[in-house]
Amino acid sequence: MFITKRFLPGFCLRFALVLTAVFLVCSSVDARRKERRSVVRLETTMGTIRIALMDETPVHRDNFLKLVSQGFYDATLFHRVIKDFMIQGGDPSSRTAPSGVLLGDGDLGYTLPPEFCLPDLYHKRGMVAAAREGDDVNPERRSSGCQFYIVWGRKMGPASLNKVRSSWEEKGYEYNHFMTDDYQMIGGTPHLDGEYTVFGEVIDGLDVVDRIQQEKTDSNDRPIQDVRIVKASVEQYGKTGRSR
Repeated sequence: MFITKRFLPGFCLRFALVLTAVFLVCSSVDARRKERRSVVRLETTMGTIRIALMDETPVHRDNFLKLVSQGFYDATLFHRVIKDFMIQGGDPSSRTAPSGVLLGDGDLGYTLPPEFCLPDLYHKRGMVAAAREGDDVNPERRSSGCQFYIVWGRKMGPASLNKVRSSWEEKGYEYNHFMTDDYQMIGGTPHLDGEYTVFGEVIDGLDVVDRIQQEKTDSNDRPIQDVRIVKASVEQYGKTGRSR
């Protein structure tokens, strides 16, 4: 069958639409195929967040996978939300906490050793890190066994970034141009680097994190309207990540 000039425009349009659809499907499949890390899916009342866990932090990775596979995070809240900073969840006492109750002290009775991986894992926007007690009672900077936060932060200007670099140098932290570029162009919370263990990153649903961090909160930084993790599930196990 020959394609005449009369049919060419319509044919080209349909052909282009088919190619676009095929490209999008293949890209999605290819992206999932290339993601070799363990992936956790958080279905929240404000949308779904997918998190890839880092193989460089095996203790935190495996602990998170274990808790997710046991259903630990189901029905818990993002109980602490600070605009332009972060959203925090994982307090087991938040499941049944009445509105307005101060949260954040719930735990599982154990902590995890720090796994700082600078300059590879740092607090750019979308990274997932473990919460912990302050240095005054926790000088080893051990992580909470269950509470975590997702970084939002701000983009940094040259002057602010120079101060951060000076701080890194004073503390003896190694850094590279990827860190400085990301903090300038993407944003984050660089003052937390080397203080809290980063063990994952949001690979889908950063728009959901954005909406959550903009929620109105009370004087304890708890959202007025509860933001709940309806269900957490392990979407895939990486080559080295295993539930225990």
